[in-house]
Amino acid sequence: MFAKLESLERKYVDLETQLSDPAVVGDQERYRKLAKAHADLAEVVEAFREHKRLSRDLEENTELAQDPDPEMRELALAEVRTIREALPELEARLKLLLLPKDPMDEKNILLEIRAGTGGEEAALFAGDLFRMYSRYAETKRWKVEIMSSSETGSGGFKEVIANISGDKVYSRLKYESGAHRVQRVPATESQGRIHTSAVTVAIMPEAEEVDVAIDPNDLRIDVYRSSGPGGQSVNTTDSAVRVTHIPTGLVVICQDEKSQHKNKAKALKVLRSRLLQAEQEKQRLEQEASRRSQVGSGDRSERIRTYNFPQSRVTDHRINLTLYKLEAVLEGDLDELFDGLIAHYQSEALKAQADAA
Repeated sequence: MFAKLESLERKYVDLETQLSDPAVVGDQERYRKLAKAHADLAEVVEAFREHKRLSRDLEENTELAQDPDPEMRELALAEVRTIREALPELEARLKLLLLPKDPMDEKNILLEIRAGTGGEEAALFAGDLFRMYSRYAETKRWKVEIMSSSETGSGGFKEVIANISGDKVYSRLKYESGAHRVQRVPATESQGRIHTSAVTVAIMPEAEEVDVAIDPNDLRIDVYRSSGPGGQSVNTTDSAVRVTHIPTGLVVICQDEKSQHKNKAKALKVLRSRLLQAEQEKQRLEQEASRRSQVGSGDRSERIRTYNFPQSRVTDHRINLTLYKLEAVLEGDLDELFDGLIAHYQSEALKAQADAA
């Protein structure tokens, strides 16, 4: 580990030297790339330098602990105890910082929520989940833009797709893909019985044209008149767009905008992200098959979380975490859940790395 850290520190210093070169400063594109590489290394290099500083202090204070002066010995021994407590924690942090970075972590996402089993109750809960993620996005100052939606008359969603953009959105939301189960008494239930419904969530990193190249010859694009809930016309022009990716059979429909051009652009953005997700899923399955690992798959059909209204309980089944603050969670208080998931999957990655070594 420390040989790797020494190498990263040398690279960091070399980047600093390059960034101070007038020739580099004058080349904005090169400067931007080098500055990003430098910033990416800053956290791990600073932690490594802190580890080296503490190790030197430990050595010096261990020597001072042999001093004939009792007061000096006492101070040195106290410092030795403090450093010995701090070093294991710092080494654990360094191991995490050395884990391979997910190249998608910096990306914006497409959030796709679909009502599953449970009819109208599932559609209402799909609306609850969309508001939950939207409120969380507000706390992070992320931007939420609905790409496509199919609403029900009671304020729920059969399906909603939204683009969420901001700082490292995918890194926080990537573990939300899967089946979310709700247990509550519907407003229409006269006997007070608890109903169970399900909603599926998919988190797709937003794919740019450089990530996924789509051959225009592989697309069939149909335009038609938009219609709203109940079938009433919401537009008098053929602005709705249905894009079919012929090789995969994927179909994306966008009709929320009044402009055909905007609907087509949104549909292509959703299609690119779905294709990227499909490629990632293929690679993930290949990796899992090769190492025969059954570490949480995040598959859409996998039940990942239960929201129990009578008990005000939220349980994430992957990490056995239960919180009794359902109302706060649905208001967007999600960091405790997300931090637990990130810590769990980092721990799994460390185990996999140790097994491979």
